[in-house]
Amino acid sequence: MTIIDGNKIASDIIAELKAEVAALPGRKPCIALVRVGDDPASVSYVRKKEKTAEEIGITSRVILPPVSISHAELTKLIEELNQDDSVDGILVQSPMPKQIDELVIFRTISPEKDIDGLGTMNLGKVAQDDETGFVSCTPAGIMTLLSRSQVDLKGKHVVVIGRSLLVGKPVALLALQKKAGANGTVTVCHSATADLPAIARQADVLIAAIGRPEFVTADMVKPGAVVIDVGVNRVPDSTRKTGYRLTGDVHFPTVSTIAGKITPVPGGVGPMTVAMLMKNTVKAYHLRQTQRG
Repeated sequence: MTIIDGNKIASDIIAELKAEVAALPGRKPCIALVRVGDDPASVSYVRKKEKTAEEIGITSRVILPPVSISHAELTKLIEELNQDDSVDGILVQSPMPKQIDELVIFRTISPEKDIDGLGTMNLGKVAQDDETGFVSCTPAGIMTLLSRSQVDLKGKHVVVIGRSLLVGKPVALLALQKKAGANGTVTVCHSATADLPAIARQADVLIAAIGRPEFVTADMVKPGAVVIDVGVNRVPDSTRKTGYRLTGDVHFPTVSTIAGKITPVPGGVGPMTVAMLMKNTVKAYHLRQTQRG
């Protein structure tokens, strides 16, 4: 069994981006990070993104509207950022307050600045194998983990557990693409799937993104399969100072004994999400420079 080290692969990508950005003449790439309210997880995520941008040499603008901001006011803010030539990429941190329609906000971001890849245009480009778009960061990170771990999906049965807009749907589309590293045969399982464990056992590559702690157990995994655990769940643990521990959607202690390769939680998919966001920001910068001629 081999552990796929997301921290190491993400660090490699950040080092590559740092060298690329250092060589750029003039203005550096710029990311606008919009965080509405003070959700503790969101505060932590945005701080991590800001810190990583600084390490690479990317300019970050953190914008903190009040939690009471209306949908119309947030839309206006996004539209102003769309028009701002000094901003290459825009990310609005999820979750947003209940008065905000997240999907509409994602669609409001200009496709050329939609570095989180959640708008209609960029998701459509994934479906069309169009490389000019932006791929949602977690699915992009999964595909990079696989490719840099010498896992070629060609001819492999890829089973995705979960059909979310953020992970399940886009990663299924990416695995299907007619390109090097992809060309997988994909099955997507979800809450209405009959006999999900039997389907999971068929997977050469199993991607768990269902948001249920330790849902995937050893009896659901084919010996030697590659297992990608996307879940990050807090479960009570009285032995920890925090009162909880982080675990994935996979029961790591048992599944790791039969998997060929597996990502841990933490230290697997998570670090890749931020690295791919930065990669998308640099890509957005280059695309906009090219458009300007």
